[in-house]
Amino acid sequence: MAFLLGAVAFVVALLVSVMLHEAGHLVPAKRFGMKATQYFVGFGPTIWSWRKGETEYGVKAIPLGGFVKIVGYTPLEEIPPADRPRAFYRQPAGRRAIVIAGGVAVNFAFAFLLLTLMAMAIGIRVPGTATSTVDTVSPCVPANAQAVCARGDPRSPAAAAGLRAGDRLVSYDGRPVADWGQLRRAIGASRPGQTVRLVVERPGPQGARPVTLQVPLASSGGTPFLGMSPRIVGERYERTGPVNAAVFATRVIGRTVGGIGQALADLPRAVPNLFSEQRGSTPGGQVGSVVGATDVSGQIFASHSSWQDKLVLYLSLVVSVNIFLGALNVLPLLPLDGGHLAIVAYERARALAARARGRPDPGTVDVSKLLPITYLAVMLLIGLGLLLILADLINPLRLPE
Repeated sequence: MAFLLGAVAFVVALLVSVMLHEAGHLVPAKRFGMKATQYFVGFGPTIWSWRKGETEYGVKAIPLGGFVKIVGYTPLEEIPPADRPRAFYRQPAGRRAIVIAGGVAVNFAFAFLLLTLMAMAIGIRVPGTATSTVDTVSPCVPANAQAVCARGDPRSPAAAAGLRAGDRLVSYDGRPVADWGQLRRAIGASRPGQTVRLVVERPGPQGARPVTLQVPLASSGGTPFLGMSPRIVGERYERTGPVNAAVFATRVIGRTVGGIGQALADLPRAVPNLFSEQRGSTPGGQVGSVVGATDVSGQIFASHSSWQDKLVLYLSLVVSVNIFLGALNVLPLLPLDGGHLAIVAYERARALAARARGRPDPGTVDVSKLLPITYLAVMLLIGLGLLLILADLINPLRLPE
């Protein structure tokens, strides 16, 4: 039930995000006197709609996007003579740029608002301190630090040696251990295959007792691997004021944009692993579709985390989707917003250059010459989307335990 609730919550958030993006185009278009005939969320057959004034509002069957139909968005359209003065392509470049960029601006503004409210109402997470007490023991040796356990992975050294949650490490191979930092450095100074002696204090009915374990270290991604995670103390959320919340939101958006750029750049190299157990080991492999994001939202709601953790993770997912929508649409490719914005910028640059030479304005760009590139971009986007949907159905990403 919790999983289904999380999935539905994400679908609702996605539809709201799409509605806001398209409203970012619709509102300024109407304010500038352009004629917008349709405002829809989704694609395909219409589920229901209503008309207000000259605009039809509605929802279509496939919730994978949305659109606003503005008369004359390209000069290729057939436009009734009465509507030509209000056609998009006949408006001043500044107004067209505002309408085009409105969707991206709204997505980033919505992400900023969510992060700011999250920092003020829930708080910014203070990570706490990692101790030398065992919190969880990995059942296997993963291929690398980012991978999860897969069928056929060998048993972890910690699990094989009988290390348990609640054990407090006292010494590692004869060296005292006071905290997680010391233990991690000691493991890093060892080598895969080396047998080390662990002394732990194990809680029991009569109090803690010392236990000595002989542990042969494994190798994960070429580094020594023990297979335990530390218990964290002092984790909490601290609420902050509006100024610090705004600074926090700005930093998170900056980091997220950088992470999205890195993931998209890495995606071509990660495609061969989309259907393998190593999918999540690289940034590109962690890119998912709407199907995958819906599944992750369900996992968040079904997890055993605190309500603060669940809410923060869910809102962070919604924030990431909005930033992704904004960042993707900035790309200067038709039919994305960035492609239309690039055309407006090119037209203005060409007009200024012509004016400087005493020549007349060359007018609008012949969009028909860009159609082959547009079709190619559409095919690539659709193909990549279908590939990610298939990967999310066959080999879904999993939240770390």
